[in-house]
Amino acid sequence: MGSSLLSSTAIFRVMFIVLLNILWLFPEFARSAGITRHYKFNVKLQNVTRLCHTKSIVSVNGQFPGPPIIAREGDRVVVKVVNHVQNNVTIHWHGIRQLQSGWADGPAYVTQCPIQTGQSYVYNFTITGQRGTLFWHAHISWLRSTLYGPIIILPKKNVPYPFPKPHKEVPIIFGEWWNADPEAVITQALQNGGGPNVSDAYTINGLPGPLYNCSAQDTFRLKVKPGKTYLLRMINAALNDELFFSIANHTLTVVDVDAIYVKPFKTDTILITPGQTTNLLLKAKPHFPNATFLMAARPYATGRGTFDNSTVAGLLHYEPPSKPSPSASSSKNLTVFKPTLPPLNDTSFAANFTRKLRSLGNSQFPANVPQKVDKRFFFTVGLGTNPCPRNQSCQGPSNSTMFAASVNNVSFILPTTAMLQAHFFQQSKGVYTTDFPTTPIFPFNYTGTPPNNTMVSNGTKAVVLPFNTSVELVLQDTSILGIESHPLHLHGFNFFVVGQGFANFDSNKDPPKFNLVDPVERNTVGVPSGGWVAIRFRADNPGVWFMHCHLEVHTSWGLKMAWIVMDGKQPNQKLPPPPSDLPKC
Repeated sequence: MGSSLLSSTAIFRVMFIVLLNILWLFPEFARSAGITRHYKFNVKLQNVTRLCHTKSIVSVNGQFPGPPIIAREGDRVVVKVVNHVQNNVTIHWHGIRQLQSGWADGPAYVTQCPIQTGQSYVYNFTITGQRGTLFWHAHISWLRSTLYGPIIILPKKNVPYPFPKPHKEVPIIFGEWWNADPEAVITQALQNGGGPNVSDAYTINGLPGPLYNCSAQDTFRLKVKPGKTYLLRMINAALNDELFFSIANHTLTVVDVDAIYVKPFKTDTILITPGQTTNLLLKAKPHFPNATFLMAARPYATGRGTFDNSTVAGLLHYEPPSKPSPSASSSKNLTVFKPTLPPLNDTSFAANFTRKLRSLGNSQFPANVPQKVDKRFFFTVGLGTNPCPRNQSCQGPSNSTMFAASVNNVSFILPTTAMLQAHFFQQSKGVYTTDFPTTPIFPFNYTGTPPNNTMVSNGTKAVVLPFNTSVELVLQDTSILGIESHPLHLHGFNFFVVGQGFANFDSNKDPPKFNLVDPVERNTVGVPSGGWVAIRFRADNPGVWFMHCHLEVHTSWGLKMAWIVMDGKQPNQKLPPPPSDLPKC
């Protein structure tokens, strides 16, 4: 026994010396090996007061917004989520690639059954090849109205940003506040077939700000030092509204979107859709400006439905000099400057802004755009109708119809068991079918005069892709019930936005204009109002991956579908078995 102990100790010493030599000879090895970061999310009710209205909200750890996940590229993140509320809950780690960890992706009834009251589930994933800002949010019904928080991904140790190091980093997360219970709002809308009641306010880091009644105290304030540079980590966690954002009398530099570096460019205003993130550099003025500046956001709205037409604002304060000059006013008397935001329906600004986004595309951070395409898909996205239930009057486009939404005229019905489990155990019968149409079944003039028949079909349909398929997907808005911008989010992948345009996509004239050199890489893209967008991605991640509009009302109406990516041949190309604590339906 003594000799075996000695030999194992000797072996350990040898291994330790070998490891030290590896780390000394190859220091990048130490940098790339991440650490494991543990978090515990207690989902619980919390009383919160906004707009002089107190209500009980579903929160994580009693915080609103929820706590940040902070990690480095290459780290493993383990989050134990415990459900203490009556609602079923899941959490989605929005934008995380989830390579070989599809069980941790989070959309209810797609990759998992929800966590039921009194139950828990451990989400376990590694952050690979991403650095920047993402966010986590509930992915069941409308619970994400209060269940959300930032994911801050720092570069690997000793790896600098490809832009000047900021003095300070500040997460700025947009949300929507309802005085009513958002769960009751969407339940009522789905019953009567009409549009849901709109929110009462937008928020910055959970605060509505001075432009709303009773909210001057509930204002986000950012204090800056003259001459310093700040990294603003912008996140749009609002449910149903794309937002314009600007800071009065300040220029912003865009450096990163959806946790991917971009070629930096300056702008006064950004557009950010639900599901998108944008990292901005804010260079403070060199001297105390003797003024305060509003930072404000309000919607970019293209649909015909009602929306929350209000403005959220925070305050940018400059730290006064230690010895104030005789001309310096007291902070109470400072002039307040307000930014000028684009008109509510400024689609040309939206198109011009998105065209400026280009991947950094250098040797360190290349844009690996698929140059050849294995499979092409053409999906229409837009609204439609379902018939009103018999003996009921509805509040849809007519009193005999209910609002619906679809992809290729298929309005997706969530199954009652998780698709990923059904796929993994080859028990898909009765759960989903794999006959999702690759092109519209009935082609029409998509952005012209809409057809008389606006009815959608309903089903749980998916597209199956062999491992490593190179995909090109054109997403086309339709004029059925009015043209509208749709921020489409793809789970499990980043994609390259190779082209976009207005009117109907032309398969002969448009592809030659595609950017296959440095297109922006992201996880959520706005399908232009009355237009189209073309994306490419490589299906290198086995599992079942949800794709849906990130306007929550459209998702509720069925604007969603799923991709099933088969296993590859190598062990690192296969989906591992589910964890033992995977929730049951």
